Amino acid sequence: MKKKHIGSNFDDFLKGESILDHSSAVAVKRVIAWQIEQEMMKQQLTKTLMAKRMHTSRAALNRLLDETDTSLTLLTLTSAASALGKMITFKLKAVS
Repeated sequence: MKKKHIGSNFDDFLKGESILDHSSAVAVKRVIAWQIEQEMMKQQLTKTLMAKRMHTSRAALNRLLDETDTSLTLLTLTSAASALGKMITFKLKAVS
């Protein structure tokens, strides 16, 4: 029996399973959550203080830091960046 994914790359496999977009979103969210947590530690910010700077609740901050919750709004993301004295940049890249 021939294996249908031999010789293909992992993205092709994920696309074939119809989970590429979801997997990509989770990967991006993990990086964003990690970067925010790292910057909070660098600036010695507690979750309470960070939420206060963002003018939001700790529950909303916890959702932002939850690497599996991909329902992130641009407003929340820019608010977090601003609270850390940073800005967000995005770049669309061609798929190879």
